[in-house]
Amino acid sequence: MAKASEKAPRTSVWLESKAHRRSGGGGQPSGLDRARIVEVTVRLLDAEGLAKFSMRRLAGELNVTAMSVYWYVDTKDDLLELALDDVMGEMRLPDPDAGEDWRDQVRALAREYRTLLVRHPWVSALVGVFLNIGPNNLAFSRTVQRVVRRTGLPARRLTSTISAVFQFVYGYGTLEGHLSTRAAAGGMTVDEYFQQALSTVTAAPQAADVMQESQEIMAARGGDTVAEMLERDFEFALELLIAGIEAMVARERED
Repeated sequence: MAKASEKAPRTSVWLESKAHRRSGGGGQPSGLDRARIVEVTVRLLDAEGLAKFSMRRLAGELNVTAMSVYWYVDTKDDLLELALDDVMGEMRLPDPDAGEDWRDQVRALAREYRTLLVRHPWVSALVGVFLNIGPNNLAFSRTVQRVVRRTGLPARRLTSTISAVFQFVYGYGTLEGHLSTRAAAGGMTVDEYFQQALSTVTAAPQAADVMQESQEIMAARGGDTVAEMLERDFEFALELLIAGIEAMVARERED
């Protein structure tokens, strides 16, 4: 039997009506509501990152006391989960019933997810931490499932297909977001940071052979800027995945 002092495992802000209560009133500060709190939370996370975010810092930005913020959310985790779902709503989702080619819709979803991860680098650290059952995340998940169903793969292959595409996008977008964050922290553009890092690594004797081969590969890839190189790599990798799906659909039909 669990001890009375033990805390129950955290579930989700979207359960037990927690997401919709305390919407305002009750003598709380004028102009403060949950939507405003989430908006400022997202802005702070974008500007300062997840590690520096605190309820005290948020309250200062809102010019209220920390207790005023807790009138609208129970915990910092609840607020982060609300912020996560809020930015998920920035993605433009294709209509699975619009009659478009599934390949174009997979490309659109992958590009939107990548853009989200790069625009908000803190998102990748929260994906998988929470249950992610807010309305915007559910809309994204539902659209992904319906689009991937249209590939022609059997139901038993759909989760693997979704994982192949969107875990690739997650990893790519996460690393791209880290690159932007580190460059900004050093007061440099991404291109400046990349050149500095490349020079530093090239000068390391133990990395000489690897870097020589890497430079040959990068030169063959082309691209005048880091953004162009990243774009080319992402698009080609995405096409490899789509080609793989097509190949697996053909194989399933042969079996």
